[in-house]
Amino acid sequence: MIRPVLTLRRRRILIDVGTQQDLFTADGKSCIRNHRRVLANIRRVMAWARKDHIRVISTVQVFNGNGRPHSCCVAGTDGVRKISYTRLNRAITFPSDGYTDFPRDIFDQFDQVIQEIRSDDPFEEPRADRMLSEVKATDFLIVGGLAETAVKYMVLGLLLRRKNVTVLTDAVGSIERHPAEIAFRQMQAKGARLIDSKSLFGTGHLQLVGACSCDRCRGRLQKVGAEQD
Repeated sequence: MIRPVLTLRRRRILIDVGTQQDLFTADGKSCIRNHRRVLANIRRVMAWARKDHIRVISTVQVFNGNGRPHSCCVAGTDGVRKISYTRLNRAITFPSDGYTDFPRDIFDQFDQVIQEIRSDDPFEEPRADRMLSEVKATDFLIVGGLAETAVKYMVLGLLLRRKNVTVLTDAVGSIERHPAEIAFRQMQAKGARLIDSKSLFGTGHLQLVGACSCDRCRGRLQKVGAEQD
């Protein structure tokens, strides 16, 4: 019998989509709505991954800037960088190079694999497609952004490959509310489980999310009006 390329003894794997400065900080080119609240939940999920030694696959969008709205996530800019606490100590990054290779024992060597991609759909990147298709785990937990684009493509692609997918909706960011709601309904209709992070990790509160220099992330503003970030 052929041994699977990627086998995880643990039941869950965390998929972290596009948690980059341009999308998740107030001065980013395309900052999500309610970025402080979403980032607080993402930070709690990442803390759980560290504590329970959950392996993480991350995608980061890297564009050349040609024809992209707002020149978002352009190679060589600060906006393409990951939010600091979404990067684990034992991480390896693969460029978007069209190749499919990676070490067979990659999750013995590393806790996190970061794959650069050049489109909203991660499955258009050959290495990401192979890795996400072949990794063996019972549950795939999804955080990140954007709900209406990259997260939707990630979830629908995993479901197409017969994976069990859970979307932590309060740890997923979006720019436009209505398209995001439609995207969530599409994911659910195809078989994804939609829950919030407190259903798995309980409640908690972060005074500071430590992502950007805006007043809300630094805790200078009161909770009132928080839904209008």
